[in-house]
Amino acid sequence: MTPPPVKYAKSGDIFVAYQVTGEDSHDIVWAPGAGSHLTLAWENPYSARMIERLSSFSRLIRFDKRGTGLSDAVKEVATLEQRIDDIRAVMDAAGTERAHVLGISEGGPMACLFAATYPDRTRSLTLYGTKARWSKAPDYPWAQDREEGERLLRKREAEGPPPFELNDSWRAWIGPLSADPAFVEWFVRWRSAGLSPSMSVALFRMNLMIDIRDILPAIRVPTLVMVRPDDPVAPLEAVRQMAAAIPSARIHVLPGYGHMYLDIADEMCGEIERFITGAQTPAPTDRVLSTLLFADIVGSTERAVALGDRAWRDLLERYYALVRRELAVHAGIEVDTAGDGLLARFEGPGRAIRCARALLRVGGEVGIELRVGVHTGEVELAGSAVRGIAVHTAARIASLAGSGEVFVSNTVRDLVAGSGMAFTDRGVHTLKGVPEPRQVLAVA
Repeated sequence: MTPPPVKYAKSGDIFVAYQVTGEDSHDIVWAPGAGSHLTLAWENPYSARMIERLSSFSRLIRFDKRGTGLSDAVKEVATLEQRIDDIRAVMDAAGTERAHVLGISEGGPMACLFAATYPDRTRSLTLYGTKARWSKAPDYPWAQDREEGERLLRKREAEGPPPFELNDSWRAWIGPLSADPAFVEWFVRWRSAGLSPSMSVALFRMNLMIDIRDILPAIRVPTLVMVRPDDPVAPLEAVRQMAAAIPSARIHVLPGYGHMYLDIADEMCGEIERFITGAQTPAPTDRVLSTLLFADIVGSTERAVALGDRAWRDLLERYYALVRRELAVHAGIEVDTAGDGLLARFEGPGRAIRCARALLRVGGEVGIELRVGVHTGEVELAGSAVRGIAVHTAARIASLAGSGEVFVSNTVRDLVAGSGMAFTDRGVHTLKGVPEPRQVLAVA
């Protein structure tokens, strides 16, 4: 197969490089791992073979994440929210409305978040060698200690990346192909071309903050989860736990060892082909992952009494006109403005937080004090209304905030990892009508 030209999709202010091969009716969007390089992928026979194999039964859409490979360089690493914007931009540029999404390694969390947020654009989800959380926690032993990871990253920031050495750690990562000198030589070139030293540090620092466990139950599309039994990046038990949390997932354990998959490309692609060509098209769903913003006017009753009904109504009209302007700017959708509260939904938590800050400002312009709560969870769409426990959670979180404060759930904090947004822990709370206690944080 002759490599096709590299094309570019515009995602915000960034150009994302992508390449399309194959002509089948099954569109696959490949969300890559930490580093990738569209053209160098063709220079290795194992890698080229996998592209050709996937393209034999699909229209395969591959891309380099922003800041990596042939895509635009960026000053700051992309958040998960920006990454799913990039997937959507590439799909639009490639002319595909709905696709099978394939998430490899670090591309797994972004693929999961895309499938949960855009089930109407996701035919199925396939994951390989990935996990839900990338740093150790008391209830999650299958990852690197965050403090140890930070120590290594600071060392790399000071000294630069060490020369590649095919030691036991890399042999375990590459797997059987570590015995092939030609493959190792290509792997080193491909990895260094796909990821600059500074971006590598920023990317792995961001990864240490990734935790998508809360959004896994919101994935409502057919899902295949693949892993090798001795994957040093994605331990089998961690992958089993992730698969068990996705309602429609099944797990398939591939043979051999290592995190690299190119030595088993034929078997892996065969499993993907059977899954995709045999997967039923999911029924249209009205359940999606959404970020909810609840803004409550502080002391509204007292203000209404002091101003009188007409003056209060005029003030609210001015306030909501400014609110709707900010919702348009931040791609928010107004759900309800009944009473003294605003409920709006967003496709990403970063947008919701930025809008919340803007609402505090416009409230101040008209003399209205607000408290705001933001939470990401699964909701049921019913026309313009939304229903579900996530709505109650956002409202309860808002009620905990003080005047001029934005409070968020730990789910929101985890999903905006790498954004530069800072939070102050406000403790774990039992929220009325919400089954599980929630960690609540204030936006700094």
